[in-house]
Amino acid sequence: MSGVGENQLISIQPDELKFLFELEKQSYCDLKVANKTEHYVAFKVKTTSPKKYFVRPNTGVIQPWDSCIIRVTLQAQREYPPDMQCKDKFLLQSTIVPPHTDVDELPQDTFTKDSGKTLTECKLKVSYISPSTTQRSSESGATNGDGPGSETISTIQRLKEERDAAVKQTQQLQQELEMVKRRRNQRNGGNGLSLKLAAMVGLIGLIIGFILKLTLASPT
Repeated sequence: MSGVGENQLISIQPDELKFLFELEKQSYCDLKVANKTEHYVAFKVKTTSPKKYFVRPNTGVIQPWDSCIIRVTLQAQREYPPDMQCKDKFLLQSTIVPPHTDVDELPQDTFTKDSGKTLTECKLKVSYISPSTTQRSSESGATNGDGPGSETISTIQRLKEERDAAVKQTQQLQQELEMVKRRRNQRNGGNGLSLKLAAMVGLIGLIIGFILKLTLASPT
């Protein structure tokens, strides 16, 4: 079993499920699962509280160096958990399957440890975020006069969220760029693309030089 958020076959972002918890309202969290290998990898999502969460897709097959998004939805709850603490956990299992395998073609024992296949697993924790916590902090600071006002706090929080989102997006883009590079290296035999590009640049340079030479040599 591997550590939280990654294993030998896949990587998972984020490594913890966080839900904005409000009574009688649904909340969701998206997981990006990326295949880090040159093989087809099948995955399955399990949870200790299947009645509380809706997972789509909960089973799938990811092509080599590809990725997919799993949306986990927290169903509307009628009461708050004690101290807003959540003990729910998720488990994401993954295993290598034959090339071009479709999710409908997966055997029933694909994710059974007794099947003889090598299964890798990732555990994900769950945490709840209460919107009232931020609101109480803002009101307390404004009332006591010993801290920034609610508008300032909300602005700071918004900037932090935008910063975190930008950092996350940058990391995802870097990961996707790395996947594209690996795909190109596999399809074009490593440096084949670089050699072709260099040849094209050289040819264009020769053509431009020839045109300039003709232009300078022509009578005015």
